[in-house]
Amino acid sequence: MTFKELNIALPILKAIEEKGYTVPTPIQSKAIPVALTRHDIIGCAQTGTGKTASFAIPIIQHLLTDKKIAGARLPQALILTPTRELALQISECIGDYAHYTPIRHDVLFGGVNQRPQVNMLQKGTDILVATPGRLLDLMNQGYIHLNQIRYFVLDEADRMLDMGFIHDIKRILAKLPKEKQTLFFSATLPKSIVSLTRSLLNDPVKIDITPESPTVDVIEQFVYFIEKEKKGPLLISILQKVPDQSVLVFSRTKHNADRIVRTLSKAGIGSQAIHGNKSQAARQSALENFKSGKTRVLVATDIAARGIDINELPLVINYDLPDVPETYIHRIGRTGRAGNTGKAFTFCSPEERKLVQSIQKLIGKKLTSV
Repeated sequence: MTFKELNIALPILKAIEEKGYTVPTPIQSKAIPVALTRHDIIGCAQTGTGKTASFAIPIIQHLLTDKKIAGARLPQALILTPTRELALQISECIGDYAHYTPIRHDVLFGGVNQRPQVNMLQKGTDILVATPGRLLDLMNQGYIHLNQIRYFVLDEADRMLDMGFIHDIKRILAKLPKEKQTLFFSATLPKSIVSLTRSLLNDPVKIDITPESPTVDVIEQFVYFIEKEKKGPLLISILQKVPDQSVLVFSRTKHNADRIVRTLSKAGIGSQAIHGNKSQAARQSALENFKSGKTRVLVATDIAARGIDINELPLVINYDLPDVPETYIHRIGRTGRAGNTGKAFTFCSPEERKLVQSIQKLIGKKLTSV
């Protein structure tokens, strides 16, 4: 199945294709068609599986179809998420998918001066992405009214409850219209989430995506147990041994991605970084250079790497280990595609050993120590 087969509106499809996406992830292929029929959804899928597009694309399409994106421009869609980082990530995705539409969106989170956010709201918005605390603050001050909301998303629901947001969420829900489409997405479905969904969702469709394990037959997985300061020299050594191969290197943070590129540059190895602080044009250019072979080494954060889909990628290197074991599967799944073999190298410093143990437990096998 391709995105074209999901009956996505042409302006959105054009934006998706420009991002380099052609095939939806499992959660997207199941959730998007259901969401487009305006059914409520309980979606269970791990972080890094493409949940954002599963609700962002249908909401944008609904707003286009409804043609109610004018006048006072009170928000018609609300997406609640637990952290600033997730809010910004979702906002960035919406900006990408809505690029060729007149739909406007804003993002609200705490820890910063509220005045610029208030100014944005006063200009009008269609889709609001927010963390609960800042949203409630601005609601209480009379800057936001949610009586026009027709599409509501609770993202990372289990994490919301873990972080103690349940009372904030209930206060926000009390201000939403009863008639709306509600989409819940969560990595797990504890009893607290199930009981919350029973009272809020109307005959929901449950979509449960089991994390995909990589095909161990085609991906050889190795781990280097080394000190943190020795990761740079090890990376250079490995890259010098495979001068003709395209290599994708994963960094946990944007800052470290840039630092890795500088380290490689000093060693005479050309590379580019893609992460959230890079402009859309810069990221697209780096991605195209990597796909065409112009850039041999691409250093990426997990969020920025979603558009990378290359059939013949022989090597993935985890310079830093991901905090979530499922993300490891998502990372190494970039190699070993379309019947090709692939290798995944993981650099593990002493403080990261517990993360390796979690990964091994998830995939049901030990990584080969080098």
